[in-house]
Amino acid sequence: MDPYNRPAGATSVGPETWFRGEVYVDSLVAGDNTPGSIAMLKVRFTPGARTHWHAHPAGQALHVVDGIGRVQDRGSRVREIRSGESAEAKPGVWHWHGAGPETFMTHIAVQIGDHDGVYTVWGDPVTDEEYNGPLA
Repeated sequence: MDPYNRPAGATSVGPETWFRGEVYVDSLVAGDNTPGSIAMLKVRFTPGARTHWHAHPAGQALHVVDGIGRVQDRGSRVREIRSGESAEAKPGVWHWHGAGPETFMTHIAVQIGDHDGVYTVWGDPVTDEEYNGPLA
């Protein structure tokens, strides 16, 4: 089931087509896949869990509410992100994010539907080599 379109407050297991490892997704603001609509999710990653490579046609904002995680834009180094910190994915930039190797991480993710109501375009899984790349 698509976590973007679940009723607000509903928790679902992150789909294997989007995530590697155990991930839980709470819908905070349910999207309706219309242009300009907002979807807001709380995503809880277990240690080592992460998204697949993906891009947001209209961009994304992340805010870490608990733990220590990792984030990487394609072509850049992996960087750590901690509780209280935020990150932005510019429109169309391929990236991934997830928990640290030995830590849980929870973030709030906000994305806007593009002109076709698309929030995210999903790609390949992040390899262990990519995940464990040198930190910035």
